Amino acid sequence: MSLRPYEPFRNLDNMRRELDRIFNGDFSIFKTGLDRQNLGNLNVDVYETETEVVATCDIPGLERKEDVSIDIENNVLSISGTINRVHEVSEENMHRQERYVGRFHRAVGLPASVAVEGVKATYKNGVLEIRMPKTKPDIKSKIDIDFH
Repeated sequence: MSLRPYEPFRNLDNMRRELDRIFNGDFSIFKTGLDRQNLGNLNVDVYETETEVVATCDIPGLERKEDVSIDIENNVLSISGTINRVHEVSEENMHRQERYVGRFHRAVGLPASVAVEGVKATYKNGVLEIRMPKTKPDIKSKIDIDFH
């Protein structure tokens, strides 16, 4: 039996690594059914122009507009939905069926206040683009004092 130096924090370090592994993973040990095939987070690009805030993200495989939901509340943009794709390929002496089913969700804080009215979303070639008009900043005005 070999001697090892006493390292009182070794067990804590092992526990921290295990917790990091669990919480940085896809949580698949806690999911059931379709949730196991979670598509994960969307990568969202957000930029602003003088008049609007624009968000774009890649969501390949959407077939209907009902498969995606876009919400704006308290200056947070939320994009969520499901993808249901089935492809069948038949080859000589082989039949293969590939399924691509899953859910996605992403919430992103916006860099400026936006108006909910006038938001336009387009989906083309697997890219969702959301254009949100900025709200007008409060215009500074001088208040006259009634002085007696």
